Amino acid sequence: MTREITEDLRRPPGARRWRAVRLARPEISFRIELHTLWVLLAFGLVATVALVVSVAVGEFPISPAEVVRTVVGRGEPQHAFIVMELRLPRAIVAFAVGAALGAAGVVFQGLTRNGLAAPEIIGVAAGANLAAVVVIVILPDTPLALLPVAAMAGALVATALVYRLAWRGGTSPVRLILVGIAMTMIGHALVMAVVSTIDEVIHASQLVIFMAGSVYGKGWPELTALAPWILVLLPLAVGWARHLDVLRLGDHPARGLGAHVERERFALMAIAAGLAGAAVAIAGPVGFVGLMAPHIARRLVGAAHAAVLPVAAMAGGTIVILADALARTLFAPVEIPVGVMTAIVGAPFFLVLLFRITSHTPGP
Repeated sequence: MTREITEDLRRPPGARRWRAVRLARPEISFRIELHTLWVLLAFGLVATVALVVSVAVGEFPISPAEVVRTVVGRGEPQHAFIVMELRLPRAIVAFAVGAALGAAGVVFQGLTRNGLAAPEIIGVAAGANLAAVVVIVILPDTPLALLPVAAMAGALVATALVYRLAWRGGTSPVRLILVGIAMTMIGHALVMAVVSTIDEVIHASQLVIFMAGSVYGKGWPELTALAPWILVLLPLAVGWARHLDVLRLGDHPARGLGAHVERERFALMAIAAGLAGAAVAIAGPVGFVGLMAPHIARRLVGAAHAAVLPVAAMAGGTIVILADALARTLFAPVEIPVGVMTAIVGAPFFLVLLFRITSHTPGP
């Protein structure tokens, strides 16, 4: 396969620089915005360091250098089980969950043109959580690989309901948030009703931890169940980013540009619901990651969704890795759910955004 990389496209001083990439076999051409590439590389480095540090800290601390040696097969034998079976898969699951929620948040915010439309706020995570809990309680022998499918279905149903109930010839940010909060409360109430039917106290307490958002005890089986959905849906979301750019202009301008609005909106909603549902099925509703990561990404790379989506995924993954490391160590030996840590930061973040939006937007 031959590859030709052109010279930088000439831009006025101060403008973003792009690099065009053309592949001969298969015939593919695309442009890479150099600033976005550097941001992704920087986030990759930060995420890698965060992952190593997360694996290193704990009740039995291991030096970061020893963690790296163990991962490449040159560490001390007594560290292999702790690193390779307990901490490393958990850290990777945390990153994958955060990446899925961050990307889903970008899509929902783009579709609704609302900076508050994160999965955990507009009821999508609650729908996925309800479906996952129902399957866990009613069909406890369900294979782990099928749990994300049930959660995705719940997320998609919740997404459709919220959008339909908030529609009044259009959707305002405040109306969408109010309907989403109501849907979230209903979902949580139904989940608690299901949990209250369980006789086993231990099983019920485990579900309560799951509902708070946790990667406790997650390992290679959970990563195996989650990874295929991330590897399929995240590239699909990036591939459909240009449709998201068009849809955020509004329905009439988008149709004027030749977009099939309803079909593209449904496809993007399904992708986002799938990402959110897969993450919730494995870790429960980890709050506010899908809210914070898109805003961090836009601040770094601008508004184009082809750039925002991968950066938000990296940001979301990094947030959850760091939050999980803090959740394991701040109150050791007591471990708190990672969703509590993300909520401590995310709730004030949400209030600030809500104040900014409502101060410039008419009521529902």
